[in-house]
Amino acid sequence: MKKIVLTGSAGRLGSHLREPLLEIADALVSADLVDDFGKLHDRETYVKADLSRLDEMTEVLKGAEMVVHFDAIGDKAPFDAILQSNIIGCYNVWEAARINGLRRIVYASSIHAVGMHARTENIGTDAPHRPDTFYGLAKCFAEDLGSLYWDKFQMESVCMRILSCAPVDNTRARFLGYRPKDNAEQFAESILAETPPQDLNDPAHLYQGGPFAAVEPGKSGLATMNIIDDTKKL
Repeated sequence: MKKIVLTGSAGRLGSHLREPLLEIADALVSADLVDDFGKLHDRETYVKADLSRLDEMTEVLKGAEMVVHFDAIGDKAPFDAILQSNIIGCYNVWEAARINGLRRIVYASSIHAVGMHARTENIGTDAPHRPDTFYGLAKCFAEDLGSLYWDKFQMESVCMRILSCAPVDNTRARFLGYRPKDNAEQFAESILAETPPQDLNDPAHLYQGGPFAAVEPGKSGLATMNIIDDTKKL
């Protein structure tokens, strides 16, 4: 493949895709809004571009064969910000791809497009939309946008409903200063006795979206988990 464009290339997920994409492309154009992008790989160029500007995205996608769209604002943004980046921005990516004759878009969708399905449901790729946040609602829009552009223009879209891609980090356990070798089962009863019972009616336990299903739209599900989002902020 001659040229691939990667949006959101400075983000937590997009930054991991730069090297793998260079294995299948002659050239990679990494696009984002940051001023200091850092060191580039061989055959990689960086372009600062605003998703909310169709003219800028049209220019970025010139000569590309495929766009990998991983740029988005995280879950805690208000609706107006989600609208500009995650909804209008997605339209601009698809429309710029159409203008430039691209045939394929790979899109970072999310579990939050279907986050209000019960955890007891065994859902697949054909599960209907049930978003748990404005962020998830925007993912639903993009999936339907991809469907529309296939029906109207025969443009392929691959929408990946990502749950998690981060390895489990247990490094803080080393702060204990030793490696436990005993059987923890002998302590389980006393530990569980001090653990408050789960509220089985809590949406965070009932639905696929977890804590995202429990917060009001526009609030942060990530903050309740104390983990880092794509903007590298808590």
